[in-house]
Amino acid sequence: MNNPLQGISVKSMLKKLLTEYSCWLSFILLLILALLVNPSFFRWSNVTNMFVQAATTGIIALGMSMVISAGQIDISVGAQVALISGLGIVVLNKTNSILLMLLFSLVIGSIIGTLNGLLVAKGRMPAMIATLAMLSICRSIINQIGQGGPFTVSEKNFDSFRQIAAGSIGGGSFKIPYPMIMFIVMSLLFGLIMSRTKFGKHIYAVGSNSVSAKLTGVNVDKVKILVFTVTGLLCGFSAWIYASRVMAVAAASAGNLYEMEAIAAVAIGGTSMTGGRGKIIGTFLGALMFKIINNILTMANVPTFLNGGISGIIIILAVLLQNIQGRKK
Repeated sequence: MNNPLQGISVKSMLKKLLTEYSCWLSFILLLILALLVNPSFFRWSNVTNMFVQAATTGIIALGMSMVISAGQIDISVGAQVALISGLGIVVLNKTNSILLMLLFSLVIGSIIGTLNGLLVAKGRMPAMIATLAMLSICRSIINQIGQGGPFTVSEKNFDSFRQIAAGSIGGGSFKIPYPMIMFIVMSLLFGLIMSRTKFGKHIYAVGSNSVSAKLTGVNVDKVKILVFTVTGLLCGFSAWIYASRVMAVAAASAGNLYEMEAIAAVAIGGTSMTGGRGKIIGTFLGALMFKIINNILTMANVPTFLNGGISGIIIILAVLLQNIQGRKK
């Protein structure tokens, strides 16, 4: 009887393990490190707090994962969150409707995302340039409207709107915050979209080789527009949660470095920064790992002002690792 492992060396098995499950291995090692630094790390309150912190940028990272898998990039997401959350609070205060605010946020996010997609697909602009311009436009508009002051939720809507970010299900010490549920559910949904639908396969095809994808009948421009539209939609949803968390949106600083955190989550999660390869589960774990790293740094008394620099280092290391693995393949 033949041994199925016969002819497979230990070295090749380890290589496959490190390549296929590197994200899971990194996540586990990071959890062990976090536990060593902070013995109370696995307390339920700390775990849920980490999920709540990861939810805002993690949801954006799901869209960013689609954009990068299609061979594009979107650096306007933080400015989108600032614009949408600020204007969303204005709508909430005028209408006293949380639902109308959500619909407004989703519509505005979709419009901004579609504009990004049109500039890239139809305007033939590099995604970096198109989204950089959109970043400037969104940030300028919200700063002009806000005139340096915050957009604050009215006293009448304060308690009810606060429950979006602060509310939970369950009782006692085992409560599951709403943002945690939203993040998990949306990660599962987008994981299915990317792995089980024609749209997901087309995204990877466009990211791998847009010319070949076009020759096989894929509408490349449509795919590009849709991934940016979906990312804008998720920015709108994230802005709704963000506004509920802060309750007073500062136009100049809201959403700062969100694009860095989203890109870092995608890179850590193993999605190829050149497109064509990646998994939503990796992005989900990447978003959590980024917050675990922040948790470890906080326990080590590292200044929060260094978070942006640490994000950049993480992206560099993740991309370098991808390049090394790519050359080996």
